[in-house]
Amino acid sequence: MSLLSSFDSPITAVLIGASGGIGQAVLAQLLDEPRVSRVYAFARRIPEPLKQQTERNPDRLSLHPIDLSQEGSIIACAEQLKDVTPNLVLITSGLLHSEESLPEKSWRNLESDYFQQQMQINALAPALLAKHLIPLLPKDQRAVFAALSARVGSIGDNRLGGWYSYRASKAALNMLLRCTAIEAKRRWPKLVVAGLHPGTVDTPLSEPFQARVPEGKLFTPEFSARSLLQVIDGLTPMDSGNVFAWDGQLIQP
Repeated sequence: MSLLSSFDSPITAVLIGASGGIGQAVLAQLLDEPRVSRVYAFARRIPEPLKQQTERNPDRLSLHPIDLSQEGSIIACAEQLKDVTPNLVLITSGLLHSEESLPEKSWRNLESDYFQQQMQINALAPALLAKHLIPLLPKDQRAVFAALSARVGSIGDNRLGGWYSYRASKAALNMLLRCTAIEAKRRWPKLVVAGLHPGTVDTPLSEPFQARVPEGKLFTPEFSARSLLQVIDGLTPMDSGNVFAWDGQLIQP
């Protein structure tokens, strides 16, 4: 059964963050779907597995570099797509930790540079991508613009505190997606703008925090990717502006 049966065929997809664990798994799922005619994949770096994917799919996959910390690079991304009408834009990029910084356990651990990095990559970059890529989407047929969010970005669901920068950046992303959905509806009535929570996935992003994950709740990238595409397939314009978990559950603001 097609993963993206709700879309008109052929499907043209734009994938931002294709080099990450979830991004690579999503790319593989898209290339396995016969109704997807072309994937334009963007990543900060192009690792060998992505180069091999291009060699295996020269007529269906285009790889391009992108620097999400620079709006000029995002504009260049849009320029490369100016003759394309994508049905699907999916952003799988994100920042949780670095070699120097881990999520804060207390306000005492707040650092300006780390906070700004989180906001830049997790919130501002998707908003700028919406600014430059939504104008390329069709107005007369179904289209989806989605970005990976996180359940910890829910203000109402926050019971534990901590992780100040990451929580704040994902909460900001959710608000930016809601604003984008409201504005876009006026000209793109069939567009769905949504945030997606992939669950805890066995990737380098979650590796330092996997010890506390309950049994059965650490997902493979392949499972998460397929689940997210199934959720995307079931979304309607009435869902636009909301955030959904990997199992389709609506996440409260």
